Amino acid sequence: MKLNDDAQKIIDESPNKVALEASLEKISELLVEQSIQPTELQWTILINHVNEMIKRSIADEKMSGVDPVMFEEVSEEALTIADKVVQYIGNLPQDEMYVLSIHFEAARQNEL
Repeated sequence: MKLNDDAQKIIDESPNKVALEASLEKISELLVEQSIQPTELQWTILINHVNEMIKRSIADEKMSGVDPVMFEEVSEEALTIADKVVQYIGNLPQDEMYVLSIHFEAARQNEL
């Protein structure tokens, strides 16, 4: 995982640094299994999103509803990775999976 200064700053300044680092390690493993390599910018955006997900999980906040139909073009691989991350973080609605999957789908496109 290649991190730029902005990404490292998000991690370092997170009030949930340990949980964020553990989640990123899990995500990195899942991406390696699928041979998906996000760019530095994609990692930064993903790290920020995961940081916010962890905050919502801890605060027991739910994001507004998401229409799964909007995500029909997202690959099974991206959805599966996102689902595993949502389960790993815990205390999040399934809607989070769909929004998170976009990061993995975009990174998948890097290889094409």
